[in-house]
Amino acid sequence: MFCKSKIVHIFAVQTKGGDDTMLIIPIKEGENIDRALKRFKRKFDRTGTMRQLRSRQQFTKPSVARRAQIQKAQYIQHLRDQEEI
Repeated sequence: MFCKSKIVHIFAVQTKGGDDTMLIIPIKEGENIDRALKRFKRKFDRTGTMRQLRSRQQFTKPSVARRAQIQKAQYIQHLRDQEEI
């Protein structure tokens, strides 16, 4: 016989700050597993874990990182300026 209680999956993920947190993905009764997996992937992307791992694979000088950050800010500002016109 099937249990009537909710099924909740919990995954341990390390966040940007370095502390371990849990991603809790409640699966509703009768919900498609693909939809729950999509919610998990979205939550996992928002933690930034993979971006952090990839950035740590090689050392980036602080001056290069700062320059990239400034260029990104300029690009975003340019897009916002174009949107106003």
